[in-house]
Amino acid sequence: MVTDSAPPPDVPVVLQASRWDAMKDMQGVMRGFAAHLVGASDAHLILAGPESSGVTDDPEANAVLQDCLSIWRGLPAAARGRIHLACVPMEDPDAAAAIVNALQRHAQVVVQKSLAEGFGLTVAEAMYKSRPVVGTAVGGIADQIVPGETGALIADPSDLDAFAAAVGALLK
Repeated sequence: MVTDSAPPPDVPVVLQASRWDAMKDMQGVMRGFAAHLVGASDAHLILAGPESSGVTDDPEANAVLQDCLSIWRGLPAAARGRIHLACVPMEDPDAAAAIVNALQRHAQVVVQKSLAEGFGLTVAEAMYKSRPVVGTAVGGIADQIVPGETGALIADPSDLDAFAAAVGALLK
C-alpha cells in the first residue's frame, strides 16, 4: 500500500486496477470520488497499479503515480482516509495476478474511467467475477459494458458528476 492504510474489511470498495498511465485517468477517478462520494457513502476507493519500477515499457508510470500521490496529499483528511493507492509488486507475475484477482473479487464496484482504451481487460475480468463496472464510453469499453445489466457507461470521461452518480447508484 502506498498510502496510509488499507480499507476496513467490512466496507464497500470501489476499485480501479490499471497501469499508472495518464489515459487511465486515475487522477479523475480520485477527484470524482473525493468530491462526490466521500460524504455520500461509506465506500472506500482503491487505485491499484503495478509498482512503477516494475514496468519497463511504461516510462510515464512513475510520473502518473507521483501526480496521484500529490493530489491525494492535497485532499482533506476525510477523503485521504477513504482513498487508497496501492502498487502491486511485479517480481512474480502469478502473485501480481492473484493480488489483482483478490482486489477485483473484494470490490463492490469496479471502474475503468479511461480517456482512451482498446479492449478493456480489467472490464472483462470484473464482469467475469460478476462485478458491475462503471466505464467511459470510449474504445472497446463501450462495446463491453451493457448499461443496466453489467454496469454503467459514462459518455464524457471528464464528467465527474456523472461518474460519481453512476458509482453511487451501483453502491446502493
